[in-house]
Amino acid sequence: QVRLVESGGGSVQAGDSLSLSCAVSGRTFGSMVMSWFRQAPGKERQFVAGITWGAGTKSYAESVKARFNISRDVAENTVWLQMNSLELEDTAVYYCAAMFGAFNGGYKQPRAYNYWGQGTQVTVSA
Repeated sequence: QVRLVESGGGSVQAGDSLSLSCAVSGRTFGSMVMSWFRQAPGKERQFVAGITWGAGTKSYAESVKARFNISRDVAENTVWLQMNSLELEDTAVYYCAAMFGAFNGGYKQPRAYNYWGQGTQVTVSA
């Protein structure tokens, strides 16, 4: 069993930065993928960024690739999402998620993930 707890959300202005963290407890494996998803009101949950727990290989959605950075600390069992140059369109509830596997064709789909955090709200205003 894996438990995920997000923190760090809040309200910021466009252009600001914000850092989210995801505390991971329970059994972790090098073959896990840890990802951040987000869901805006009335929209589907979408992949933002992912990182492999063992090797630290990263993947990003095109819309955030130049602005966000995902990282993890295996010793501290924590995954971070550093968000820079925030835009109005980044407003959403952000979720941390974990799956057993690797970056393959399905890792950007929410249904591939076994474990989810409770979510943290990020609001970007003009």
